Amino acid sequence: MQVRLSRREDIPALRELWCLAFGDDGAYVDNFFATYYRTERVLVLEAEGAVRAMTAWFDTQFVVPGRGEYRSAYLYAVATHPDWRSRGLSGRLLAWADDYFRSLGIPAVTTVPAQPSLHNFFGANGFGECFRHMELSLTPEELPPAGAPVLRQADPGVYGRVRETLLADLPHIAYPEDAIRYQAGCCALGTGGLFVGDTAAGPLCLCAEDAGDGLVVLKEYLGSPEACRLALSDLGRVAPARRWLVRGPRMADECAANRTKGQFGMLKWLAPELSRSWDWDSVAYLGLAFD
Repeated sequence: MQVRLSRREDIPALRELWCLAFGDDGAYVDNFFATYYRTERVLVLEAEGAVRAMTAWFDTQFVVPGRGEYRSAYLYAVATHPDWRSRGLSGRLLAWADDYFRSLGIPAVTTVPAQPSLHNFFGANGFGECFRHMELSLTPEELPPAGAPVLRQADPGVYGRVRETLLADLPHIAYPEDAIRYQAGCCALGTGGLFVGDTAAGPLCLCAEDAGDGLVVLKEYLGSPEACRLALSDLGRVAPARRWLVRGPRMADECAANRTKGQFGMLKWLAPELSRSWDWDSVAYLGLAFD
């Protein structure tokens, strides 16, 4: 077995493994390779001359107000070929990834487990619970009457700047523009997009992605509770759906009855002193999970 950085000639095998593991269609996978892929941004485990496991990673910042900013690697698309599962390949891949990130001076690793059971897997590989968000479901009947347009489409650079302004007081993951551009490509595959807006209660931004069957996921909805409430009247125009799943760090009080809050993303400190000094009861916000 060999763990290494990917090569361009690996792309057909990476695409096949991705589709086998996650069931994503060709256009979704194409978007990753067109907008974000570089050889050093995907790590692979090769066995018997073929790629058997992989993980991509996004080069992000963990911003902790009052403490500092830490370069962090967000693991994405951690996958093992179905015929090679239960052999410890993912654990070996993650251990090699830790050493690779240390060589780059990256002290933190984050991930969003694709399903609840994987929280245990990542926990066994050194990750702890850290990132949470509020989540609620809305239907058109629950939206305020449509009024004057509030939201406008934004390019990745503008979205990222507004996002950082709105999250300035929260521990959170900050994304580089090329990662947000990847998200914009995911949004462009269906109903959705990146949007910013201004209201009497301040600015806001939202990321809407079509999940199929009339569902649009607002992967993050950022702003003051009042600004987010005011912008709901414009939601049906920019991201029409039969139902919206809304995620964000804050929700308006009137949404309390149907909102939930639960485990979302996990954190591993690669530096022992940072792990010891981190308050594991604290909560941070990750937001744009590329799920």
